Amino acid sequence: MKNKSFYITTTIPYVNANPHIGFALEIVQADSIARYQRLAGREVFFNTGTDEHGQKIWEASQKSGEDVQSYVDKYAQNYLNLKEMLNLSSDGFIRTTERRHIKASQEFWRLCDTKGDIYKKKYKGMYCVGCEKFITEKDLVNGKCEFHPTLVLEVVEEENYFFKLTNYRKQLLEYLSDKKSILPEWRRQEAIEFVQDGMEDFSISRNKKRFSWGVPIPNDDEQVMYVWFDAFVNYISTLGWSGIPPPPLQGEGRGEVNNFQKFWVDGEKVQVAGKDMIKFQSVMWQGMLMSAGLPTTDTVVYHGFVTGEGGVRMSKSIGNVIGPNDVVAEYGTDALRYFLLREISTFEDSPFTMERFKDAYNANLANGLGNLASRILTLSEKYLEKCPEIPEHSIPQEFKDYLDKFEIKKATDFIWDRIGELDELIQKEEPFKVVKVDLEKGKKMINGLVLKLYTIARMLNPIMPETNVLLKKLIKENKKPERSLFPRKD
Repeated sequence: MKNKSFYITTTIPYVNANPHIGFALEIVQADSIARYQRLAGREVFFNTGTDEHGQKIWEASQKSGEDVQSYVDKYAQNYLNLKEMLNLSSDGFIRTTERRHIKASQEFWRLCDTKGDIYKKKYKGMYCVGCEKFITEKDLVNGKCEFHPTLVLEVVEEENYFFKLTNYRKQLLEYLSDKKSILPEWRRQEAIEFVQDGMEDFSISRNKKRFSWGVPIPNDDEQVMYVWFDAFVNYISTLGWSGIPPPPLQGEGRGEVNNFQKFWVDGEKVQVAGKDMIKFQSVMWQGMLMSAGLPTTDTVVYHGFVTGEGGVRMSKSIGNVIGPNDVVAEYGTDALRYFLLREISTFEDSPFTMERFKDAYNANLANGLGNLASRILTLSEKYLEKCPEIPEHSIPQEFKDYLDKFEIKKATDFIWDRIGELDELIQKEEPFKVVKVDLEKGKKMINGLVLKLYTIARMLNPIMPETNVLLKKLIKENKKPERSLFPRKD
């Protein structure tokens, strides 16, 4: 698998509000995986973007008094800004209102229709605007949507097109039998149970009389695509599928039409998503791909929710969100990346509060990595004539093994275990004292410390890329930092 090209994508968020910490977690997780795969020598395409159709978007634009296209343009830019804010190495950014995506969605519809998997029927059900989907009685918690308990469910009755997902029950169970199809394992079991017990055909269109903000359906002027149907197609429209090459992203995007062949057909395909996306990403989308005759996703990695005070899920609809820009403005990008990748569980729900963030920052960045780097580099600058000879391959296999399994928190814990061990070594052997009584022995000890610090710096590449670059530069120039890498916050 390692010789294959590597494709990774986040889900694409709705642009009805500004980015929050929950999505920052997902996109930073994906970025760390993309950076690691590049470090391993693979050709990578890392995709993200924005979902700009649907009832939620239409209603939000109407409340704001803005033209809907102007509304989505404004919010899409806020998500584009995450590239610089979070130091993302993304290669593609797809907007579902782009012509290339609309054309791809319509072509995908035609393929499924030709296969005989699209039909029309009348339907009546409870509709959650927050989820942009119909929900059943068994989905309710205290009479409300589990994920949007503050929203009032609508009873909707209309004639829509449906996708015959039930045609693919057997193929989906075969797909999900592969243990690598979903991580963690217990999420794969959830998907299997859904296919076996609760899977139904799903609505893929909406009547224009109710709202018209969506992708036009081929050969039907009265309906537009249900937002989920067209949104899924972003994962391949960003690669140029349908024949229109994507434009460059800030001068860095790769717009060759053969990106689809290189990364989706021939490459390893990984998606990162929240745990509430299981039936969407691992069942509905995979069934659509099967219908269209296209390769299915190799692995979907599901993270938990970021929670706020009292363990309540952080959500735009609930209104308890924290913006990543506020955190970055005070603490810096790498500090936020560190917290999301280590202090937040890779797979389970985890709390994010500013108090918890500040405690972790001071303990593990200011007093931990920052202090260690300063001590070692100060000794090196004072007693070594030049930087030690750096070995070419110095990343431990255990660290690689964790990231090969998408165990990002364990990989980051491994780095901080090394930081702790190195700090203990300095306390035990006291090279700062030895060098004053036995210069050569002391220099040899300091040399060893610098090499261990360089290994830590290399492992920081996918986790804290700015710190990775700065630490390696200081080590090679044999200079101590002019100021603390992470100034303590009182």
